[in-house]
Amino acid sequence: MSEERIGPSLLPLRALLWLFAILAVSPFALLVLTSLKSQKDLLAGAFVMPDRPHFENFATAWVDGHFSAYFVNSVVVVIPVVVASIILGIFSGFAFAFLTLPFKRTMFIMLTIGMMVPTEAFIIPLFYEFHWLGLLNTYWALILPQTGMSIPFATLFMASAMQQVPKELTQAAIIDGATRLQVLRFVLLPLMKPAISTLALFLFIWTWNEFLIPLILVNNDAARTLPIGMLFFQGKYLIDIPVLTAGAVFIIAPIIVVYMIFQRNFIAGLTAGAVK
Repeated sequence: MSEERIGPSLLPLRALLWLFAILAVSPFALLVLTSLKSQKDLLAGAFVMPDRPHFENFATAWVDGHFSAYFVNSVVVVIPVVVASIILGIFSGFAFAFLTLPFKRTMFIMLTIGMMVPTEAFIIPLFYEFHWLGLLNTYWALILPQTGMSIPFATLFMASAMQQVPKELTQAAIIDGATRLQVLRFVLLPLMKPAISTLALFLFIWTWNEFLIPLILVNNDAARTLPIGMLFFQGKYLIDIPVLTAGAVFIIAPIIVVYMIFQRNFIAGLTAGAVK
């Protein structure tokens, strides 16, 4: 009975949500459709279906555009950045959430300010620092700065998530003689899986899409990531729009796949602590 009363009243809201969903998916669907066209099909109209799917556009982008190498470079950079940021964020977040630290409030403010500083403000000093260290045009030039930029957010995110855990659980573990490391490992971490998945997804998207740091610190084509490779690929295949959009699909598709895998944990991580 309640469903009969509530159902019709939610129809406008559901229609609005479906409208927003269609608007969100449409650009990517149009991108994929364009990547499967030939130049002749493209001239017929943006929404016209091709006579047959032209998968050779992806082969051209993958081989001639060196997207195979760019893809590997992006993976090599993303994995250590995400893993290192999460591990360091867990330990530092635990410290901020449960330990009594000197100048704790000051460090919290410094981390918050560090998240607000744009990359453009320090990219030039960063370039000279890595030039002095001899790390330009290496993977370290991409991994170290992005790890440092991710740690403040990871720290505050994990500290907030850990503070949502009922204190009775940690206090009971301490009474039973558990050390701080055991409390973190056996009590907190099993409860932090949704939050860690959410954090990993955020860090993956930010690192995968990072543009300015690879553009300035890497001039060697062998170490370029996908966004930078797309920039130079665009200059080479500006007229061949289907091949260009096929290259864009290589950049966007991994993000969608990773989100689809972690979407349940992502939603659970965002809503953690909202209802007790």
